[in-house]
Amino acid sequence: MPRDHINELTAFLTVARERSFTKAAAELGVTPSALSHTVRGLEERLGVRLLSRTTRNVATTDAGEQLQKRVGPLLEQVSTELDLITSLGSKPAGSIRITCTDAAIELIFRPKLLAFLQKYPDINIEFSMDYAFVDIVAERFDAGVRIGEAIEKDMAATRVGPDWRFCVVGSPDYFHHHSSPATPHDLRRHNCINMRMMTAGGNLKWEFREPNGREVSFRFAGQTTFSNSMLVLNAAIDGVGLGYVPYDLAKPYIEMGQLVEVLSEWSLECEGPYLYYPNRRLHSPAFAALLEAMRYHL
Repeated sequence: MPRDHINELTAFLTVARERSFTKAAAELGVTPSALSHTVRGLEERLGVRLLSRTTRNVATTDAGEQLQKRVGPLLEQVSTELDLITSLGSKPAGSIRITCTDAAIELIFRPKLLAFLQKYPDINIEFSMDYAFVDIVAERFDAGVRIGEAIEKDMAATRVGPDWRFCVVGSPDYFHHHSSPATPHDLRRHNCINMRMMTAGGNLKWEFREPNGREVSFRFAGQTTFSNSMLVLNAAIDGVGLGYVPYDLAKPYIEMGQLVEVLSEWSLECEGPYLYYPNRRLHSPAFAALLEAMRYHL
C-alpha cells in the first residue's frame, strides 16, 4: 500500500476516534486545515463521504463507521507488530494505558509499581480510574481490571490478586455514639456511606452471606455518597458513618485502631481481580513485562 494511503487512513481514524479535527491534528502534529485536506482526499479517492462535519461536531457516516471498524484494528495490529520488531534486542519500552478502580490501583498496582518502574525505566503507565464497564478496545486502553465474573467472553484475563472480602467499618468515635449492628438489617438505623456506581443501577449494594449460606444484598440510606472506595474509607475514618469497602483496603486502618470492623461473620468474599485485555492482540514487550510482574500465583 502506498505511504500516502496509510497516512490518509491514519488521519481519518484519528479524527473518527477523537471526533474533532483540532484534537486529532494536535495528536498527529499537523494543522487542522492540513488534516482536513488529507481526509477529504481519502473521501474523494474512495468516492464516499466518511465524516459528517458541522461547526461543532464531527461524526462518522455509515461508510466511515464501517471503515473505522474494519480497518482500525488492522492498522493497530500492524503498529503492534512493528513495535515488536523494533523492540527485539532492546529493553521493553513504550506506554501502557489501564482502566481500573481506585481500590485496584491501591491494592494491586501500588505495592509493585515502584520496583517495576525502576526495573523498566523506558515504560510509561497511565492509570484511568473508572468504575464503569469501559470498552477498552473502543477507548484505546491496553487493559482493564475486573473480577472474573464481569469479564467479557472475548477477552483474555490474568489473575492479579487474591479473592476480595468486603467489610463494614466505622471509626471508634462513631461507635462511641452508636451501637454496633448485630445483623445487616440493623444497618438501616445507621448513617451508611454510599458509593455511586451506575453499572450497579445506582448506589453499590452491600452484600452479605447469612449464617445458612444464603447471599443477601441491601441498599441503605445515608447522608453522603461518593464515587470511589478511598473516599468512602476516608469518610468512615472521619466518623461520618459506616462504610462498605474491600477488607484489604481497610486493614491498615483497622490495625492502627482508626477503624473498627463489624459484621465480620456476615462478610462476603468475591472472586479476585483479573487484568483483562483483547484476546486477539499480540503483547508488546512492555505489556508482557507488566503482565508477568502483576501475575498472582495461587
